[in-house]
Amino acid sequence: MAFHHAQHSQSLNQSLSELSDINVSFEFFPPSTPEMETILWNSIRRLEPLNPKFVSVTYGANSGVRDRTHSVIERIQKETNLLAAPHLTLVDASDEELIELAKHYWNSGIKDIVALRGDLPEGSPKPTRFANDLVSLLRSVADFDISVAAYPEVHPDARNAQADLIHLKKKIDAGANRAITQFFFDVESYLRFRDRCVTAGIDVEIVPGILPVTNFKQTKRFADMTNVAIPQWLSRQFEGLDNDPGTRQLVGANVAIDMVKVLAREGVKDFHFYTLNRAELTYAICHTLGVRPKP
Repeated sequence: MAFHHAQHSQSLNQSLSELSDINVSFEFFPPSTPEMETILWNSIRRLEPLNPKFVSVTYGANSGVRDRTHSVIERIQKETNLLAAPHLTLVDASDEELIELAKHYWNSGIKDIVALRGDLPEGSPKPTRFANDLVSLLRSVADFDISVAAYPEVHPDARNAQADLIHLKKKIDAGANRAITQFFFDVESYLRFRDRCVTAGIDVEIVPGILPVTNFKQTKRFADMTNVAIPQWLSRQFEGLDNDPGTRQLVGANVAIDMVKVLAREGVKDFHFYTLNRAELTYAICHTLGVRPKP
């Protein structure tokens, strides 16, 4: 058995080393302090040579943070060779404002957008506009490259998995170019979801969103908010490491590398990394996938 297992993992690594044409993209968030700003820019510089398809910058719901999103996007555009894709949400803007913003983006050379409904403020009424409306609106302004969100474990607001899938199809039919999934740890749930997308006639790339974990407590908090299952084995991996960041890094890297190996073997060619503005783990995972700086 041990011998068989060694052969298996050897073939896994071998098939990885033969991978070509893997695309990666990275997500960052706008920093709120000068220290965070430094960390963000160090990460961007470190990851830039990996030549990602695009990098996205998340969107703060209040106007101050929104301005920070813009300034990060503009600086990426000015100082790097990266394609910058801002997140855009419609919950806190009218159609007129969104059209103005879309025109502004297009005219300043920003042609890639991650289109989201956005989180509803506490106590707000049921939404009447959805991400598919935002996709249609963007399409009416210009020929943007549009990414939308997908939820392998079902959006917290969706009635059920089928309703959620129909909603994703609406976003694709409205003109989205690809879907990026919410982070997940159960690879099977992603693979089943991808199959269901195909069956539903969704014919764009369903890009897995990968969250490399270093801070398990924080990840658990994110997961509880977004309906993501934390498998028992994952909790066990991080047990007893609260005060041991070095080991947490290694364990987190190992978990993520295992996941991307299986996904790559299942034919996934595009990966989106939720970097949390850190570069080390994402860089290592990309290296394993054969995504490396051009000599």
